[in-house]
Amino acid sequence: MTTTDDVLDHHLTAFGEQDLEETMVDYTDESVIVTNMGTFRGLDEIEGLFENLFAEFSQEGATIDVDQETVEDEFAYIVWHAESPENVYEFATDTFYIPDDEILFQTFAGKISPKE
Repeated sequence: MTTTDDVLDHHLTAFGEQDLEETMVDYTDESVIVTNMGTFRGLDEIEGLFENLFAEFSQEGATIDVDQETVEDEFAYIVWHAESPENVYEFATDTFYIPDDEILFQTFAGKISPKE
């Protein structure tokens, strides 16, 4: 049986490697991601979100660092910061609900400042 830790580790590794196919393994058609940029429902919308993120973070000089990981039962919480050629992610956080081997619900919030 896959644990919440396992799914979170897989997700962070796939995201770090910008592997869209592996990232999408963690989601289903019932998955929902809520952000300040909108709500993304199902595989097609979530894939579009990650395509945009990978386009930003694949650029030279982009960095992302996870500062904190907390897992409690079916919930995982991360705090991170990042920088890309377009934006500085001074503070960012994601919360994941992972009831059965996949991310069913995720939230994102962050302080993002565009570079000038």
